[in-house]
Amino acid sequence: MVKVVGIRFKKAGKVYYFDPDQLDIAAGDHVIVETSRGIEYGEVTVAPKEIAEKDIVSPLKKVLRIADEKDKAQHEENTHKKARALELCQEKVDKHHLIMKLIDVEYTFDNSKIIFYFTAEGRVDFRELVKDLAGVFKMRIELRQIGVRDEAKMVGGIGTCGKSLCCHTWLPEFEPVSIKMAKIQNLSLNPTKISGICGRLMCCLKYENAIYTELRRGLPEVGERVNTKEGLAVVIDANLLESKVRVRVVVSEKTQDRNEKLSDEIFTFDKSEIKRIDPKEKDILADVDKELLKEIKNLLDE
Repeated sequence: MVKVVGIRFKKAGKVYYFDPDQLDIAAGDHVIVETSRGIEYGEVTVAPKEIAEKDIVSPLKKVLRIADEKDKAQHEENTHKKARALELCQEKVDKHHLIMKLIDVEYTFDNSKIIFYFTAEGRVDFRELVKDLAGVFKMRIELRQIGVRDEAKMVGGIGTCGKSLCCHTWLPEFEPVSIKMAKIQNLSLNPTKISGICGRLMCCLKYENAIYTELRRGLPEVGERVNTKEGLAVVIDANLLESKVRVRVVVSEKTQDRNEKLSDEIFTFDKSEIKRIDPKEKDILADVDKELLKEIKNLLDE
């Protein structure tokens, strides 16, 4: 087991593990650590605890110190400089006629590097832009292209639910979301209704997917034939939350001369009150239908 402390550098950002190095650290403290980007200022979100060594990426970097008033003042100063940095960068972007949209900027705590985040339709040749920015800021410049989901996470906004975006307020990492999740939850497949303001599928489709998947287990699909106490029936609707299905009973089977006839009356059954026809039973029914057709054909030939 290894003793670690969890630190976050951005609001709703990913939590990274560091070695507390005998420091008396508690959740909510601000600390100074060394990262791959340089010296950074972060907040402790996970108090010191022990986890399995296989769950970390070795070697862990140590927490340098708990932030003091001077460190906090430096961090606030870096935050205040962001607006001016974005303004200067936008001027240089316009000067070079680059098709890119600036989203955010970050100073490393020790002011050794400044990172600009932007979105663009394709690749952007910003080599001349970097040279100009380096001449203005007198430090290392990094331009990082991000996607529309990352843009929404950084900028924030209001979702269709009327609340602040999950990715901006608390969701640390994006999880894969697919159209299949919307189908499982019986949602409208209209893109405007299942997409977030970023234009991608809403992250919240993932939240209830496991529950809906479990509720759907054993529930027949619309159009499926099932056995009920009223006889063989066809499912016309399925309610996942109530585990009920609505069916129409098969009055007469489909033959070569006429289509299958269903009852006008609609019956509602609980999932436990119906029996799905498994593939073997379907094959048996198919064989019966074939035999019936043969008999009818023989009768007609006679």
